[in-house]
Amino acid sequence: MAYTFTSEAVSCGHPDKVCDQISDAILDLYLKADPFAHTAVETLATTNRVILAGEVLSKAEISSSEIENTVRKTVADIGYEQEEFDWKTLKIENFLHRQSADIAEGIKDFGAGDQGIMFGYAKNEEGFDTQYMPMAAFLANKLLQELRLKQISGLQPDAKSQVTLEYDDNNIPVRVRKVVLSTQHCRSLSVEDVRNIVRPVIIETIPAELEPQKAELIINPAGNFVIGGPDGDTGLTGRKIVVDTYGGYAPHGGGAFSGKDPSKVDRSAAYMLRWLAKNIVAQGVAKQCLLQISYAIGKAEPLSLYVNCFGSSRLSERKISEIIRNNVDLTPKGIIERLGLRKPIYLPTAAYGHFGRKSEINGCFSWEKLDLAKDLFL
Repeated sequence: MAYTFTSEAVSCGHPDKVCDQISDAILDLYLKADPFAHTAVETLATTNRVILAGEVLSKAEISSSEIENTVRKTVADIGYEQEEFDWKTLKIENFLHRQSADIAEGIKDFGAGDQGIMFGYAKNEEGFDTQYMPMAAFLANKLLQELRLKQISGLQPDAKSQVTLEYDDNNIPVRVRKVVLSTQHCRSLSVEDVRNIVRPVIIETIPAELEPQKAELIINPAGNFVIGGPDGDTGLTGRKIVVDTYGGYAPHGGGAFSGKDPSKVDRSAAYMLRWLAKNIVAQGVAKQCLLQISYAIGKAEPLSLYVNCFGSSRLSERKISEIIRNNVDLTPKGIIERLGLRKPIYLPTAAYGHFGRKSEINGCFSWEKLDLAKDLFL
């Protein structure tokens, strides 16, 4: 049965993404000094102000000035040098404090840093290289990345996109029906100027086979978008969890990623399940794969593992589950070691999605590598 599906994405300058990047920049700051640091950093950004809160447990002594410099550099790199949100003049309030002794005691033997459920997903969009990501989510992020890379004069950091994709009866993408893209801009540009600038970027970015020239392109539909970023809308860490993952194609357990060290299974287990799902699909075991896992705080072994391949697998879901459980260490310690998660690698994940992308640091995030043993599913 043919259908349409829509996913959205936001740019690195979106207020919530500004906060995610600040939280992950502080996480990286601690991990660079102490690979075993525990952090849960929350950020709020509003008109020319950034507020930090959350918990830290580390052997490293990170000064308030180092944290403040990290915040300012992150905001500067995003491109905010505006009258009401400027990296040089914004006020920073730091309320970070020591992690709860109860939590620290509960996870000292590598138990999970929290209870919860996490999901991983991968999909083979036949005929298209989407890095085993669902197509609409992949394109929504790619549009904003291309807009950022072009560094077009007059466009500002805050932007959002939305892609509506049509699938045929065989679940194969056939065309893009609609694209919505709104971008902040300088007062010197009219709305029509913005539309003329953005339209060719959309056409160039979407594969020609999906007929972007026939799509309805809706650019800055509300008109002027001059006041934006944290001045236009308060930002918070962890408010873009669907944008961070699979654009609505797969469920989400509810736990955000940014600011959390890898002992927090909200993050590390989601990365592990993405790695497993991607390898399962890439190896041809299934055309799409959804995994769910659950943990209890302080307990190392997962409580459950669920597999759903939507009728597309050559092995039963029960068999796939058995293979994973018998061959892959799904404890927090096992995940951290397998994916090398104690490194300061997290800031680049905090914009344009955590999955289906290459790392700006070493070329490939570990959870995106196709290196699961190929003989497991024979």
